[in-house]
Amino acid sequence: MAEEEKTPAREIITDYAQAHFRYFRTADGTVYAQKVGHPVARPIRSQGTTGSHRQELMVGLFRDGLGVFNGTALKEALDLIEALALTEEVQPVHIRVAPGFDGATWLDLGRSDGLSVRIHPTGWDTVVPDPREVCWRRTQLTGELPVPVKDTDGKGIDLLMRLCNFANAQTECLAIAWLIGCLGPSVPVPAPFLTGPQGAGKSSGGRMLVRIIEGMSGDLRRAPKDEENLIAAVAAGWVTALDNLSHMTPDLSDAMCCIVTGAESVKRALFTDGDVVRASYRRPLLLTGIDVGVIRPDLAERLLPLRLERPRVRVTEAALWADYEEALPVVLGSLLDLTVKVRAAQAETPTDLRMADFAHLCAQLDAATGLGVLAAYRASLDDLNDDVIEGDLLAQTVLRHAETIAPGAAQRQTSTEWLTCLSRLYSEPDLRPLPKGWPTTGKVLSDRLKRLQPTLAARGVLVDSGRTCEGRYLEMGRPAVTPPHEQPRLL
Repeated sequence: MAEEEKTPAREIITDYAQAHFRYFRTADGTVYAQKVGHPVARPIRSQGTTGSHRQELMVGLFRDGLGVFNGTALKEALDLIEALALTEEVQPVHIRVAPGFDGATWLDLGRSDGLSVRIHPTGWDTVVPDPREVCWRRTQLTGELPVPVKDTDGKGIDLLMRLCNFANAQTECLAIAWLIGCLGPSVPVPAPFLTGPQGAGKSSGGRMLVRIIEGMSGDLRRAPKDEENLIAAVAAGWVTALDNLSHMTPDLSDAMCCIVTGAESVKRALFTDGDVVRASYRRPLLLTGIDVGVIRPDLAERLLPLRLERPRVRVTEAALWADYEEALPVVLGSLLDLTVKVRAAQAETPTDLRMADFAHLCAQLDAATGLGVLAAYRASLDDLNDDVIEGDLLAQTVLRHAETIAPGAAQRQTSTEWLTCLSRLYSEPDLRPLPKGWPTTGKVLSDRLKRLQPTLAARGVLVDSGRTCEGRYLEMGRPAVTPPHEQPRLL
């Protein structure tokens, strides 16, 4: 064949790629390649160690007898494929959990054959999803889960509770509620904070909870030094678990709030001046530690304290994890069985709690099992409010002053007048100096009180702000107490 009659290498690669792969783009413009009939998708520009599309394309061409092509031909073909894919319809990719058709949700088992769990209103099954329904994205943090066992009769939950050192039944039911929440792609769940004395097995308990969702390769990690690295780690997996926290900076606290309820990170794209890279994230978060010091009120509303106690009988690490790995298929099967029951249960959504979706999940779990999970969740929030107040001298001073306000009454002053009033109350009677971090201006006081509003409201103190013709004001009051005979009757 004459040289001019040969088919260019880039055309051979393009024809082969379009015959064996489906190409599409996500909402942020990233182009993915998905082998025909397989649910796992890879970004075509990825050079990651989990296997790039370029590598699987080279292997396919070689194994099908079309030869080995140089980098220039591959680059030209992939450039054309990427340009063509930008005109295709948008489809999202998911890590570990995903919404499906007809009210179903999916759990990626992380297997090479694409086998996944479909959780639907009448039960759950293990099947390979239709690629147009679910596209899985895999990273180094995507571990393989065992195939769950059917018809466990709840034995897996009992096995898990025996392996963990939870302090009481209330803590156990909250841990179960969190695990069920992790299987929902659209339900924000509070971050469990595993606490307890030294030697209580906090790290082991955290690993057990994480590995039910992430597989035996899932593990705890230290908190990154900066927010950018934290976001990168969060976006690459489903459950993020931070171990042995002893101090929480304001920046880390704010980042955790964003992880729990969702946020977006935007940064400049590499080698460009005007383009950006968007990363949206909302992930289940798990923390362990003995004490993290003062907890900020906004983070306290997003935490789920799980207390552990020291075990009476110790076992070796090898024996513990051997027992856990053997029980994991049964544990996962029991969790899926319970998830189906909980989602089918009817319950009202509590309207007074910050994490309303999780509160509704707790109410559904109560309706399905009668465990009293919602009451346990409310009690845990009360404990966290106590922790916030014990660590905040301003909150303690506000509560002292509120005791002088009659129920149903309110006091209105400027923020500067409130600063003078509260500073005097703190210093009396022995004229002790104001502590470090005490508000220095009325504006700082106003901002602090806004952050403390939910905590103070839980203790019956209402703080509000507004403006009149004379200027801005802060109002502090206590709600009126309804006499028992006037309280509405529950039907």
